[in-house]
Amino acid sequence: MKKVYFVLIFLFSLQLFSQEKSFTITGKLQAEDSEQPLESATVYLERVKDSSVVTYTISDKDGKFKLENSTFDKNLNFYVSHVGYKTHFKKILINQEKIDLGLISMPLDNQLGEVIVRSTAPITIKKDTLEFNVKSFKTKKDANVEDLLKLLPGVEVDEEGAITVNGKPVNKILVNGKPFFGDDPTITTKNLTKDIIEKIQVVDTKTKSEEFTGEEGDKENKTINLTIKEENNKGVFGRVSAGGGTDERYELAGMVNLFDNDRRISVLAGGNNTNSPGFSFGEISKMFGTGGSIYFNNNGSFSIGGRSFGGGEGITTSQNAGINYADVIGEKTDVSADYFHSSSNSENESSAERETILSDSRFFTNSSSRSENDTDNHSFNLAFEIESDSTFQINIEPSFNYSKSNTRYFSNEETLDEEYVLTNQSEVDSNVERFVRKFSNEISATKRLGAKGAFVKLELETSVSQQESDDYLYSDTEVFGTHPESITRDQFTDGDKNSYGVSTKLSYRLPIIAKKFFMNFNYEYKRDKDKDRESTYDYDGSTQDYTEFSADLSTDFKYTDSRSIPTVGMSYRGEKLSTSFNLGFNVRTLKNEDVLRPQFDVERKFENIEGNYRFNYTFSPKSSAYLGYWLENQPPALRQLQAYTDVSNPLRTIIGNPNLNVSNRHGIYGGYNAFDWQKRTGFYANFYGNKTDNDVVSKTVVDPETLKRTTTYENVNGAYFYGISGSYNKDIKLDTLRTLKLNLRIRYNVSNRINFNNEVKYASKARTISPRLGVDLLWDKVMEFKPYYELNFSTNAYDIAAFDDRTFTRHNAGLRTATFLPKRLEWRNDISFNYNSDVAVGFQKSAWFWNSTLAYSLFEDKALITLKVYDLLNQNTNAKRIATQDYIEDKQSTVLRQFFMLSLSYKFNSLGSKGESSNNDVIFFD
Repeated sequence: MKKVYFVLIFLFSLQLFSQEKSFTITGKLQAEDSEQPLESATVYLERVKDSSVVTYTISDKDGKFKLENSTFDKNLNFYVSHVGYKTHFKKILINQEKIDLGLISMPLDNQLGEVIVRSTAPITIKKDTLEFNVKSFKTKKDANVEDLLKLLPGVEVDEEGAITVNGKPVNKILVNGKPFFGDDPTITTKNLTKDIIEKIQVVDTKTKSEEFTGEEGDKENKTINLTIKEENNKGVFGRVSAGGGTDERYELAGMVNLFDNDRRISVLAGGNNTNSPGFSFGEISKMFGTGGSIYFNNNGSFSIGGRSFGGGEGITTSQNAGINYADVIGEKTDVSADYFHSSSNSENESSAERETILSDSRFFTNSSSRSENDTDNHSFNLAFEIESDSTFQINIEPSFNYSKSNTRYFSNEETLDEEYVLTNQSEVDSNVERFVRKFSNEISATKRLGAKGAFVKLELETSVSQQESDDYLYSDTEVFGTHPESITRDQFTDGDKNSYGVSTKLSYRLPIIAKKFFMNFNYEYKRDKDKDRESTYDYDGSTQDYTEFSADLSTDFKYTDSRSIPTVGMSYRGEKLSTSFNLGFNVRTLKNEDVLRPQFDVERKFENIEGNYRFNYTFSPKSSAYLGYWLENQPPALRQLQAYTDVSNPLRTIIGNPNLNVSNRHGIYGGYNAFDWQKRTGFYANFYGNKTDNDVVSKTVVDPETLKRTTTYENVNGAYFYGISGSYNKDIKLDTLRTLKLNLRIRYNVSNRINFNNEVKYASKARTISPRLGVDLLWDKVMEFKPYYELNFSTNAYDIAAFDDRTFTRHNAGLRTATFLPKRLEWRNDISFNYNSDVAVGFQKSAWFWNSTLAYSLFEDKALITLKVYDLLNQNTNAKRIATQDYIEDKQSTVLRQFFMLSLSYKFNSLGSKGESSNNDVIFFD
């Protein structure tokens, strides 16, 4: 009966929608003073009843516009808005399907210089700023900034919270022009509520100094600035959450924000054992993501938004706390500071099967490992922006970091020859404790000279890093065959790694054409010095202690990298065209002192040209193209230059090469971005590539009898990489409530690498193509239905007969759904299917991964109670195949498995005039 009732409501709704009146409104805009077409004006319709936006568009280069939609209303308010012109208004009778408004002449607004004009248009396009009026975009009552961003045209937010605007990534989010809790965008977007925001501005990412001098910023990245409503700049708001579940899973999170005009204080804390950073606050779709979506670093830590949370591949328990402060001191100094503490414990077990391919044979390695990692991290950042007058600015940004970690690791490994005969095996048991202290400081002083765009800037960066480690290692290695060998090591290594860096840069910009064409002169000096000492002691049975110094396994190096780089360049910035060119000469000296083995001291001097070129052209506010080229050089790593023989691993010997040269890499990139406001269509395409001369590669020789490996390094030519990618987005407005969003993305990459295999030099070429199609059906206040499918097809080809070409295919499909009926109840599902036919026998080839959440809002949407099920089908896996030039490896490790959790979150808000908020939630405080 319930199903029949739902079907009847559904059919009634469709019939109701069919009674809407469809319309198409066209016209043409021109400037009254010049009688020229008026491009990029915002044209929009509002309901007479409540001023809510029905639809909007942007006029094209000919001043033409078209508004298409449907409505129940008899009349709608018609507006045209453009910076510098008076807003045009007219009430339109919706009595026919096609309405032509003809030519509309826009008079200049002569009062712009006398008063502050507040635009109420949904979108305002300025010279270098795209601005959205928040009240024009309707969301659910308790929406956060991330929910709002998903509704903005040209803005995409993926399931991990990464944001793009017109195809370009957003790497910084500001609140009233200042960072909110550091530079972590996700903390801002997931915890600030939409109702306190007035405007959203999108600009090219710039440093504070670039903003001050008017330089062009990073054209390939965007910054979002959230403007708080003036009446919402004083008060307290925040959220707390707690949850508990099966298998002893739990989560805790809390955040409190105090806004007092220019002063902002934010405090947050969290903890969980669900592999989460701890700031999800029990939210429905933000808690989980997809299976295996968290990125883990090789050292067992993971990071989100630049914040380190420790952890590892496996199950992580983490605790986090922090405070952020921003204020204005006097009239000339802006200050911001944040402190963050994170700690974690992770446990993991993994197994792997690897096939290593040699030029004349192959061998197999089976391994398993178990690890436990504890981390404790403290970071503190400060920033001062001082403007002594309108022409002089000083920026000071010190940063402190302290971390402590302890890693316990155990592994078993066996190696078999081509006939599957056991050749060697080893066991490793280690316990490493590490302490790291870091300090860095960035200072810049900028002086503007005159009104034509000239400036002089001095920048100084310093850094100090001190690392201490205690490493206890026990290993047992056996080599079989005609010359059997058994190697047992019981050792303690005391390590110290200290790094010191200084960089200074002097810049001068000389205007040739005021504020448009410049000559740029720079001189940069950098010096990095590393001291790396590892003293290894063997266990002495007579003293029952680690007292026998092992010279073969100990190291003591001093490594210095000095660079002197003068640069000259030109830059031009017009209304549509901007371009720049810089050419530098890098004089680099590398010096390595071996305290224990002076005969291996190395000092090398390199002289290389560096350069870059960038071209940007804006066809209209709707579309732009860019093209760039760069040349950079990279010196060999310290370990690659050291000529001594590293025998710390009995089965893998490493010998450095002091004759290595600097690698030179040429890169090119370009792209096209477009968003058609009329058709709600976005198209983005780009290409990129690089070619490396003197690329440093490893050169390994395998002993055919023992399968021991000896590795050194060599420079090679012929390495390159290129790729193209594109995406197409289309919003189809079915009616006033339903929207269909199409998203097609495709990527194609080719890489060519030069390698050695048992003295045989060869090239490997890998090709990968991965198309993705997503279709989202959004029914306002009713449901969301989002299926997607992604295919990853790759081939590895080799130019020697010993290696067989290989092909790999992976399939990923999924469905994300949400229903919002009845009112206050929200049900979300995230279902994904992964299939990899190439995984070896014994590893899971496919898996369904299903997360489901059911939430009910209480107390006028201030509270949310949520029942969540993670991995409903209990099939989560992270089995994967890795294919490189000379080996194929199948690996899988511990993953978080199924659990149920009940959680409760509550938000409070006293922002607004006299401490009142829009939802009548009032908090009284002294």
